[in-house]
Amino acid sequence: MNDCFPMEIGALQAAYAAGRTTPESVLRFIDERIAEEGLRPAWISLVDIQDNIHRLNALRQKVNVEKLPLFGIPFAVKDNFDVAGMETTAGCPAFAYAASSTAEAVKRLLDAGAVLIGKTNMDQFATGLVGTRSPYGACESAIAPGVISGGSSSGSAVAVARGLVSFALGTDTAGSGRVPAAMNGIVGLKPTRGVVSAHGVVPACRTLDCVSVFALTCKDALAVLEVMGGPDEKDWMSRKPAPGQGAAPWAMSRFHFGVPDESGREFFGDVQAEAAFTRAVDGLKELGGEAVAFEYAPLAAAARLLYGGPWVAERTAAVGEFARAHGAEMDETVCGSVLSGEPLSAVDAFRGQYRLGELRQVADALLKQVDFLLLPTTPTVFTLEQIRQEPVLRNSQLGWYTNFVNLLDMAAVAVPSGLREDGKPSGVSLIGPAFSEGGLLHVADRLHRTLCGESTLGATATRLRQTEAIPAKAGLHGVMEIAVVGAHLNGQPLNWQLTERQARLVRTTRTAPSYRLFALKGTIPAKPGLVFDPKVTGPGIEVEIWAMPEDTVGSFLAGIPAPLGLGTLQLEDGSTVKGFICEPVGIGDAEEITHLGGWRAYRAQAAPN
Repeated sequence: MNDCFPMEIGALQAAYAAGRTTPESVLRFIDERIAEEGLRPAWISLVDIQDNIHRLNALRQKVNVEKLPLFGIPFAVKDNFDVAGMETTAGCPAFAYAASSTAEAVKRLLDAGAVLIGKTNMDQFATGLVGTRSPYGACESAIAPGVISGGSSSGSAVAVARGLVSFALGTDTAGSGRVPAAMNGIVGLKPTRGVVSAHGVVPACRTLDCVSVFALTCKDALAVLEVMGGPDEKDWMSRKPAPGQGAAPWAMSRFHFGVPDESGREFFGDVQAEAAFTRAVDGLKELGGEAVAFEYAPLAAAARLLYGGPWVAERTAAVGEFARAHGAEMDETVCGSVLSGEPLSAVDAFRGQYRLGELRQVADALLKQVDFLLLPTTPTVFTLEQIRQEPVLRNSQLGWYTNFVNLLDMAAVAVPSGLREDGKPSGVSLIGPAFSEGGLLHVADRLHRTLCGESTLGATATRLRQTEAIPAKAGLHGVMEIAVVGAHLNGQPLNWQLTERQARLVRTTRTAPSYRLFALKGTIPAKPGLVFDPKVTGPGIEVEIWAMPEDTVGSFLAGIPAPLGLGTLQLEDGSTVKGFICEPVGIGDAEEITHLGGWRAYRAQAAPN
C-alpha cells in the first residue's frame, strides 16, 4: 500500500500549499516505487523524471502556478494516446510509431500543470475487457490477487489503484473505462461521446470511442473532466450540449433510478455479485432514491449489436490494413476481432442503424420515466485462469451491462460497491442520458461514500471518508435555481408549472429580513407579492428553491403575469438566487402578511375552520 503520499488531487494540493511536500518529491517517490515494483505489466513507457522536473521549473518561471488547476498532479495515459516525443504502441510493438504531436486531451492536462508519468498497458488496439491481451503482460487487479484487472485500459486503472498516479486516462468503447474501475476498486468516468476530444487517440470504433478517466474519487474525476473537456475543432466528433441538455436537477433533490426487473438480472450464477448489486440498490434508496424496475431486454439487444452487428467493421476500418499485413505479430483473438468486420456490407450497416434506432426509441422512453439507471458494472468477476480457459466467452460476459452505453449515446460513472465475502471486488454503474455526467458524478459520489466510506481507495492506505466530497452544484451545468414563494410552492395550485418542466425541489429556506410579503387582490389562483424593502427588518419569508433545466426557464417566465416577475433574491444565509418578486405598483391595495412569515401560514390562517 502507498502510505507516504495520499494521491487524491485535493490532498496533494493541500500538501503542496502547506509546504509538507513538493511535486519533485512526489515524482521521486513514484519513480522509486516503479523501480521497486517493475515496469511491467502496468507500464509500457515512462517519461524521464529529470524531464518532468525541468518542465515543472519552466512552468514556475513562465506562469503563476497557483492558477494552474492541476499543477504538480501526476497522471498516466493509456498507450493509444499520442504524446509528442514518445512511442505510441496501442499495445502492439509492431504497430509502434513516434508521435509528432500530443493528443488534445493530454495537452489540456499538461497545460493545466499536470505531470505525465508515463504510458500504460492495454488490451491490444483497445479490443477487450479483460486486461490480458497484451504482449507486455497481463495485469491483475490491484486489490484482489489472481483476479483480472479488466481492460482494455488495464494499466491505467492499476496505476491509479496502486497509488502511483492521481488519475489516468483510458478509452471506452464497450466498457473499457468502467470494467477496470470495478476490478480495481476505483472510480471510472465515461463521459458522453464527444465531450472530451479524441484527437490524437488511436481509434477502435471512431464513432463510439470516448476518452475516459480513472480516479480515486468522483471529485477527482470531475476535476479532470472540467480541465480536459470542451469542444475541439480538430475532432469532428467533438460536441457540446445545447442549453439545458443533460441538465440534472435530480442530482440536487430526490430521484428515480431504473433497475432491471427480475427477468433482466443476469449474474451468470454468481450469487455474491447479485448480493453486492442488491446492497447498492438499497444504498441508493437510503439516499432518497426511488427504484423503478424496467425490462432490460432492449438494452441487452443494443449491447449485442456492438460485436454482433456492423460496428465490428469500424475496428476493421481503424486497423484492418495493419492486421492483414501483420496478423502474425498481433494477439490472435484481437486480430480475429479486427478482421471479423471484413465480410460486412453497406446493407448490413444500414440495417444495423435501423435496428439501433428502434432500440434508441425504447431507451429514450425509459429515460423519461427515470433519471438514470443503476446496473452492475460487471455481472461477475473472473480470475486470470478463468480468462485463459474461455477468453472470448468470458470477455463477452463482462460487457453484458456496458456494451450498449455508447451505442445509445449515454454517459456513465462506475464506482466500487465494496469487497464481496470472497474478497473479490464489486462495482456498479450509474448511466444517464447524454451530457448528464455532472449529475451522475454527484449521485455516484454519495453512493460510493454510503457503500465504501470506511474502505480504502484502491490499494492505497487512504480511506474514502478521509477525502472531500463533490461540492454542491459543482459540475451541474444546464440547471437554474429558482425561488418560489406562493402559488408555485409544493402542493399549491401552480406547482405543476415547475414539475412539467422537470424542476425538482432542492430545499426550503427563508429570504433575508429585508423583504415584505403581500396577499395580492383579485388574482386567480390567489398569489402573494414579495417586495424588497431595505428599511424593513422582518422575519424573512419562507421560500422553496427549485432546480430547473435552463432551457425551460423562458417558457416558465413567459407565463408569469404582471405585477409579478423573476428577479434576484437574497437569502438568509447571504446567498442570492433568482426568484419571484413583485413590482411595487402591484401592492397598492394588497394586504400585508409579512408578520406571518410565508404564504403557507397565510393560507392556513385564511382557510375555513
